[in-house]
Amino acid sequence: MASGFMASVDQRTQLAGRNRMELLLFSLGGEQMFGINVFKVREVIRIPKLVRVPHSDPSVMGITNYRGHTISVIDMQRATGGREFVQDESNSVIITEYNRSVQGFMVRSVDRIVNMNWKDVMPPPNQTTIDSYLTAVTKVDGKLVQIIDVEKVLSEVTDVEVALSDESKTQGESLTAVAAKYHILVIDDSVVARNQIKRTLDALGVEITLAKNGAEGLKQIRDWSNDSESPFKKLAMVLSDIEMPIMDGYTLTTEIRNDERLKHLYVLLHTSLSGVFNQDMIKTVGANEFIAKFNADDLADAVMQRIKSLHEAGM
Repeated sequence: MASGFMASVDQRTQLAGRNRMELLLFSLGGEQMFGINVFKVREVIRIPKLVRVPHSDPSVMGITNYRGHTISVIDMQRATGGREFVQDESNSVIITEYNRSVQGFMVRSVDRIVNMNWKDVMPPPNQTTIDSYLTAVTKVDGKLVQIIDVEKVLSEVTDVEVALSDESKTQGESLTAVAAKYHILVIDDSVVARNQIKRTLDALGVEITLAKNGAEGLKQIRDWSNDSESPFKKLAMVLSDIEMPIMDGYTLTTEIRNDERLKHLYVLLHTSLSGVFNQDMIKTVGANEFIAKFNADDLADAVMQRIKSLHEAGM
């Protein structure tokens, strides 16, 4: 059932650019429904044989062989502050690709896939307990669905290197005086992703402004374009995630290109949808570049190259 349930995932990328997405709904055991973007899901499988790894995070239930590769399987309930799952053969594992890596998330059960408009997906309420692990909330059939901030879960559970290498630091230091003349607008719904990006760009000496979704970012740019004292004239790039509540990165880019005041802006799309993003779609909506999350050196290199080109052009 699970494999048939996910059989058409590869055909779903056509939703990109229409401010739409599809959620895979799942349960962690109670009445509350949770969601994960289908773009990030490879397949859903029954609980496999797991091998425990000494000294691993308590949320890591073990490792398993998945299509010839060793991956970790994470207890989603425990990783988001709940109790440890009691392993049951009826549990499901959602195999996902985030930030250039593949991992499994143990859930109680998988429900179905629903087609959503990002306009109907809202930022989470004031964050407490489980809410701190959310990027957004929405409603399906009148019931609340909570969309989990998987980037935050992975940052806490796995040991991922997010710092700049010594080589990138050295290159960045050589550009510090130049970088300080420019500004970057960073748009991302994940607090973890925003913090990772901020640390990287702070190390380069470039000024930044943060926004939480495409609508908020677009308003910021339009406000700046009407203010001669704003950072608008020194805006080196708009650095945006793709999947965000209210307005996604594809739609944001299209809005920028359709606005005479903004269409010249450099847009770099930066997303954890590393395994499924469509290069043709990047070109169609008019973005300048795409890089997959999260590698600090790759991000720093893209930013430094952009700043160098602006500086050499006398801009």
